[in-house]
Amino acid sequence: MANHFVFDEFQYDGEMILRTHGMDKGGRVQQFIDTQCLQLCEPMIPKDTGALINSGIINTQIGSGEVKWSTPYARRWYYMPANFQEAPQRGNYWFDRMKAQYRDKILDGAKRLTNG
Repeated sequence: MANHFVFDEFQYDGEMILRTHGMDKGGRVQQFIDTQCLQLCEPMIPKDTGALINSGIINTQIGSGEVKWSTPYARRWYYMPANFQEAPQRGNYWFDRMKAQYRDKILDGAKRLTNG
């Protein structure tokens, strides 16, 4: 005869579960993802003086889930094609290109952090 269990009520603390696995807002998993995005984008970002790369480091709050490059020319260099030094590695759409290349690596690292 099979065992059969009926729960009248099942209570859980979702926030506590997320915190336990580092998946809460600003938790270790989001910090890892943000840091990886900045590091893996760096060799793909157009570079003259390095100000655009540094703006990502300065303007990104690690753990926020938003990676920001903020210079007067960041949007232009992200979307408009140009003849960049060290192209095609350095060039426009650096975040999209980084995601396409390293998505699985980042997700695997995040999974390891959740003990999953």
